[in-house]
Amino acid sequence: MSTPIIIGIIALIIVVLIPSTVKILKEYERGVIFRLGRLLGTKGPGFFLIIPFVDQMTKRDLRVVTMDVTPQEVITKDNITVRVNAVIYFRVVNPEDSVVNVNDYIRATSQIAQTTLRNVLGQSELDELLTQREKLNLMLQKIIDEHTDPWGIKVATVEIKEVELPEQMRRMMAAQAEAERERRAKIIHAEGEFQASEKLAQAGAVIAREPVTLQLRYLQTLTEIAVEKNSTIIFPLPMDLIKMFMERGSGNKSGDSDSK
Repeated sequence: MSTPIIIGIIALIIVVLIPSTVKILKEYERGVIFRLGRLLGTKGPGFFLIIPFVDQMTKRDLRVVTMDVTPQEVITKDNITVRVNAVIYFRVVNPEDSVVNVNDYIRATSQIAQTTLRNVLGQSELDELLTQREKLNLMLQKIIDEHTDPWGIKVATVEIKEVELPEQMRRMMAAQAEAERERRAKIIHAEGEFQASEKLAQAGAVIAREPVTLQLRYLQTLTEIAVEKNSTIIFPLPMDLIKMFMERGSGNKSGDSDSK
């Protein structure tokens, strides 16, 4: 065999082996290396070499994964059926465990998230689901993180996105909210009447002590009535004059009774 042919064969072998020997990983990637089927360790990021046909590499992405949890039909503790969907944020923190301990870590995390969502929300009442969502989010995050920890997965956040109620339940809640607003309006109106009655009682006490205040209020009322472009003629009548006639009338009545 001639030398050029040998050189060509060697060059071809090198070209074929280079892709399986030279590995370059990005900053957010890691390579889990198996040598003859046994775990060797993790390499990366950057440039490194492996032995062709002896070493095998499985690549893992360390960036945060955002995954929508499939909407779940949940029966709450107070026997109300709701449809809930959520979103989960997680990432790989141990590439070796994510390869060795679980076959498909993304699918496994999705399934455990669905199961946990049904279990946790099924133990909660509807009011708690609507008003204490932050508490439920923390509970979901803790439980899912405990299950995925052996897989090298860290669950950062779980958020309940939407709670879909039956149409009848929405109508009942709307009626309840309307009744609550009406109750508050009646209470506010009653408190206003009570405060107004207290002020009127105080005003009556002041007028009883100082009768001249009634005359001042009378004149104030006249100024409010006698507005611009008003054809009504108002003539103020002194209160002393009315009082004099009233006293004279009461004196005549007493005199008639004495003569009888």
